[in-house]
Amino acid sequence: MIGSSIKRVLLIVTIGVLAASGSLTAHAQSKNPTLEWFSWSIFRLTSTSGKVFLTNPFVVNPFSQVTVDDFKKVDYILVPTGHGDEIGQTAEIALKTGAKIFTTFTFARGYFGPRKISTRQIFRVGPGSRVRVDGMTVRAVNAVHGSTTREGLSDASAMGYFITFENGLTVYFAGSTAVTMDMQLWGRLYKPDVAILPLGPSTDPGDVVEMVKLLRTDNPNLKTIVPHHHNFGLKVRANVPAKRAKGISRRYNGGTKPADLAAALKKAGLPVRLLDPELGKVYELTK
Repeated sequence: MIGSSIKRVLLIVTIGVLAASGSLTAHAQSKNPTLEWFSWSIFRLTSTSGKVFLTNPFVVNPFSQVTVDDFKKVDYILVPTGHGDEIGQTAEIALKTGAKIFTTFTFARGYFGPRKISTRQIFRVGPGSRVRVDGMTVRAVNAVHGSTTREGLSDASAMGYFITFENGLTVYFAGSTAVTMDMQLWGRLYKPDVAILPLGPSTDPGDVVEMVKLLRTDNPNLKTIVPHHHNFGLKVRANVPAKRAKGISRRYNGGTKPADLAAALKKAGLPVRLLDPELGKVYELTK
């Protein structure tokens, strides 16, 4: 299984070191979509035509080695909820790059509007929405999670997203959802090839195994699982006060680990590979 998995998800280049200017080194356009992880739930997904999707740009998190200025090109930002670690610095990046934001009507009007984000930069979506952009399809689905901003603005619609790229490969970004039977339907309908699933420090790996089983309903395409939200093994930024850094490190390094999920997937006998990405490396995603 390891050999076939390497064919499915191929490490093509490392960009762990930031350029002298402080911006992330651009990588060559690939014939397949690519994935990069920048801590927490920050993923950059680049399409075959070079369009850039960003998820949960919480770049001020204590593990982040990147800033708003490091993202020179962003075309779309997916916002699952209003929580600080998911909505993150979406507004700042959108203002800087002109990126279009996928978010709910409530947040479009009540959160991004006051932050001077043009309505032309917003796709107002909710669970069930389908948007076609640049030869790709983005679907919003529900998520079992809260959705309130730090200011107290609340929205009932926590979401996840399915992105179908130009070559037909589909990635499911689940946001912070708990396991839900809806995943069985999504697996049958949308047939994801890659699923980016939540694995926080308190997550039961068995719950994520159930997510995978449900998403594989009538869907043998799902072969690659990517955990997010764990921060395991990452160093806290140097500018974080020592006492706080110690507590943060203890929490994230003492909880559920990607290795725990890998063991649970193996025990369940599921024909999938866990891709635990390294910071700042580019991974090519194939069917």
